[in-house]
Amino acid sequence: MKISFFGAAQEVTGSCYLIEADHTRFIVDCGMFQGRNSRQRNLDALAFDPKSIDFVLLSHSHIDHCGLLPRLCARGFGGPIYTTEATADLLGVMLADSARIQENEFRQAPRYRRERRANAAPLYTVAQAQECLRQLRGTAYRTKFQPHPDVDCIFQDAGHILGSAIMEIWIRERDGVRKIVFSGDLGQPGRPIVNDPTPVEEADVLLIESTYGNRLHRNFTQTIEELVAVINETITRRRGNVVVPAFALGRTQELLYLLFDLTRQGRVAGLRVFVDSPLATQATSMTLKHTRSLDAPAQALLQVYLAGKIDLPIHLAFTDSVDDSMAINRIRSGAVIIAGSGMCDGGRIRHHLRHNLGRAECAVLISGFQAEGTLGRKLVDGVREVELFGEPTPVRASIHTLGGLSAHADQAALLAWAGHFKRAPKQVYVVHGESTTALGFAELLKKEFGWNALAPLPGAVVDI
Repeated sequence: MKISFFGAAQEVTGSCYLIEADHTRFIVDCGMFQGRNSRQRNLDALAFDPKSIDFVLLSHSHIDHCGLLPRLCARGFGGPIYTTEATADLLGVMLADSARIQENEFRQAPRYRRERRANAAPLYTVAQAQECLRQLRGTAYRTKFQPHPDVDCIFQDAGHILGSAIMEIWIRERDGVRKIVFSGDLGQPGRPIVNDPTPVEEADVLLIESTYGNRLHRNFTQTIEELVAVINETITRRRGNVVVPAFALGRTQELLYLLFDLTRQGRVAGLRVFVDSPLATQATSMTLKHTRSLDAPAQALLQVYLAGKIDLPIHLAFTDSVDDSMAINRIRSGAVIIAGSGMCDGGRIRHHLRHNLGRAECAVLISGFQAEGTLGRKLVDGVREVELFGEPTPVRASIHTLGGLSAHADQAALLAWAGHFKRAPKQVYVVHGESTTALGFAELLKKEFGWNALAPLPGAVVDI
């Protein structure tokens, strides 16, 4: 049996792993690369014959895990795509939005003119994204299913975002049965809305993520204190706006939960919150559809609110049209603006940054991982000027990184999850982490547990 690492190997984005057994070939995740040189990398991705793939197992609906599914299907993959029920619903929203971005960028961006002259096409189209949805197979958590006569699989809750999954996979070959576990993206325990990651106790081969394998998140209580301080300082004292680049799925819903809860507690007041992302609006609706997948506190607050038992002094608006989005930029103070993209490399957030970054009374809250080469990463790294829409924009607003809101487990949480294994996996591959982080976390697993752990290079092929 072989595993080929086509993405998220000594980097964070582009998750895609090919498993080749005696009688089957399948991939786990089919994600889009993000950040530096991402367009060309996505064009060159899928360095295997899509027609030869029997099925796909998908961990969750973030674009760096699912974003190349339409391209895979358009290039000949005709098999089923197995994922959780919530993820199957969310993909209808996420992939259509991604396809619209591909089409718009191809039509409008000057750097693509030469490609258009050569009769090239977008990475994929809206029609292709919609077509690939026909191949989805939604599956419940904790339910064994058989995507192939020689393969059994169970999805466990990864606690990362709604519908995210850890994958337990049993593969039968001539010499016996081997169990492979893919951690997917593991969430941080004790976070609102989602459940804690499900422990797994056995595996012959483990692929474990390492996004934050080199650091500890700020204590969640301290993170909430900072969130309250930034909002009150910016809106009440400095009379500016708080701009929040947020992933439409997961982070936006968590922020809304926190703002409602903090208002209910009286720790913040008089907020005008704008969710300026049609995608986030749709993702929020999907979240409400799957309330049974939420954790107990989120379900309780939602039930009380929907029953009309609390009347909070908070203005919440979900904007859809471009005109509504542009109107927000006329607000000079008192607004909390949540918009995508989460890494600031596209979407409406760039317009809000253009109108607020240069104002010292404003604040930018970075609430999630920022890949190398992205605008969000540059802000986190402290640059004093950025380019927006071809023009230099000074960075005078205060920049705050709320690491405690990350949807990824930190080093301690990753080690705690790994500590549930009753015996050491025969081989451990550390993935989904930048090079130094993945290599360092592999060494830490060796030190802490004596595991045979390594961080494969992109394109590596290993026998298991």
